[in-house]
Amino acid sequence: MRELQFDDLETIEHTKLKPLSVTLAVEKHTRRILGFEVSRMPAKGLLSKNALKKYGPRIDKRFEGRDRLFRRIKDFVAKDACIESDENPHYLWDVKRHFPDGYHHTLKGQRGCVTGQGELKKIGFDPLFSLNHTCAMLRANINRLFRKTWCTTKKIHGLIDHLEIYVQFHNQVLIKRHAD
Repeated sequence: MRELQFDDLETIEHTKLKPLSVTLAVEKHTRRILGFEVSRMPAKGLLSKNALKKYGPRIDKRFEGRDRLFRRIKDFVAKDACIESDENPHYLWDVKRHFPDGYHHTLKGQRGCVTGQGELKKIGFDPLFSLNHTCAMLRANINRLFRKTWCTTKKIHGLIDHLEIYVQFHNQVLIKRHAD
C-alpha cells in the first residue's frame, strides 16, 4: 500500500474525566481500516483539574499506541509510502521511526461543521476525507463512540472487542459494497 492516513479519535472510559484515544490508520482511496490501537490519555482543558483530583495522575499512553499500530501495519505498507496526518507535532517522529523512507505529509486540520459532527468539515474539500469519513462512520455505527450517550465504555477491552468486530464489518461488507 502506497498511501495511508492516520489520526486519533478521542472517546471516554466511563466518564469524561478518563479519556481514551483510538489511533486509526486507513488506506487513503478505499477507506479500508488498516488497524487501530486504544490508549489511555490524561484529561485536557477544564476537566484536567477534576480528573487529577478524582482519579489521580493518568499517564499518556498514546505514544505506545502509535508505536504498536505502526509496528503491526509496517509489513504491508510500501517503504516509500505517502503517510498523511494532521499537524500534531508528535506524529512526525513516530512516522520517521517506523517509515524512514516514507513521505510524511501534514495537513492543517479543520473545525467540524455542526456540534456532534466533529469529523464532518465545513470546508468544501477535506484533504483527510478518507480518515475523517471513517471516523464519522465509527461514531455513527458504534453507540459507545457517540459524543452524547449513556452507552459508555466501561472497560477498555470491551471497546477493543467492539472495534474489532466493526473493523471486520467495515472492511468486508461496507467497503466491499462500495467498491462493487
